Amino acid sequence: METAAAPLDGVRVVEVGTFMAAPFAAMQLADLGADVVKVEAPGGSDTVRATGPFLDGHSSPFARLNRNKRSLALDLKADAGKDAFRRLLRTADVLVQNLRPGTLDRLGFGYPAVHELNPRLVYVSASGWGQDGALAELPGLDIMAQARSGLMSITGEPDGGPVKVGVPVCDLVCALYGALAAVAALRAREHTGEGQHVDVSLYEAGVSLTIWEAGRYFATGEPGGRLGSAHQSTAPYQAVRTKDGWATLGAVTPRTWDAFCAALDLGDLHDDPRYANAFDRQASRDTLIPSIERVTTGLTTDELVARLEAAGVPCAPIANTDEVLTDAHLGERDFFWDAPHPDLGTVRQLGSPMRMSRTPPVRRSAGPPLGADSVAVLTECGLTEEEVAELVECGVVTVPGGDERETRD
Repeated sequence: METAAAPLDGVRVVEVGTFMAAPFAAMQLADLGADVVKVEAPGGSDTVRATGPFLDGHSSPFARLNRNKRSLALDLKADAGKDAFRRLLRTADVLVQNLRPGTLDRLGFGYPAVHELNPRLVYVSASGWGQDGALAELPGLDIMAQARSGLMSITGEPDGGPVKVGVPVCDLVCALYGALAAVAALRAREHTGEGQHVDVSLYEAGVSLTIWEAGRYFATGEPGGRLGSAHQSTAPYQAVRTKDGWATLGAVTPRTWDAFCAALDLGDLHDDPRYANAFDRQASRDTLIPSIERVTTGLTTDELVARLEAAGVPCAPIANTDEVLTDAHLGERDFFWDAPHPDLGTVRQLGSPMRMSRTPPVRRSAGPPLGADSVAVLTECGLTEEEVAELVECGVVTVPGGDERETRD
């Protein structure tokens, strides 16, 4: 089947972001074909640029988190920079920003001012706690959102301390909500002719994930707790020890429980009334799991997984990151790809999980050097080359070879 234009082809997104939420949201839109212009201060204001490891002076994380974007280095505190930014916003469909609430307002680019400038623009604000409310003015990083949202209270071993999820899950989920809302707002604009303000927060993104805990609390008044790798309401659904490590299993339906017990010769467990259904098994995990591990610790991880796979029981080994990033299955599905970079040649990228048969995600470029597209973007907005040159000369705009301060010695 022939592919069509990318889903967001012709949509211009302006990103004013740092770290994770806005850049990750804008990356999703870029993957879908939007022209994303990443705006930073002339010295580089996205902290990820200064985060290692480094490849020939360029941040490796930045080159991956900011793929498929163009870079405009522009001083939004200078009058000339503000004028240029207004011209850019007039050409834009979406603005994505995750500065502290009020920061863009003080620069003259809060939602009311930008809506007046371009009523069709969708304005996405990502923050720690939301644009209003008692917590709005507080700094909000991912770990704080994981803490307040309750995620850290249910992550980790029962007898251990609170643990955050290994990835910045509140940042990333907030970004995904922001990208989804932006696309929805663009769809709504087709009917109304106007954009709107989208307010997404790390805090609410984290709370939105507590589906099982909310179901329990609103029904019984009982809070959730740390269960290690175990499920909140069904069993066996967790990691179990093997002879040489760990594996995960999920024998929670009648069919998979029957197959699991048969595959591991656990007839005594199968016939035990304490384990008659998944809910009862979860309530009796303190005796169920040790009984299971008496068998699984006699098998290597590979042996256990092979036996359960043959029986049709959901299971998987616990992979290290290096194993994942060289995984044959992902390789067969062409998940990883090499993005061109003007200084580094190519930069290996994670693929987009969004697989569409006619309009697949685009694969254009690695995260750009600071100001790599300043001239092109500003001339597209109507500035002459002479006007851009003047902005560069007075330090309002950065181009490659200028005062980039992108790297760390």
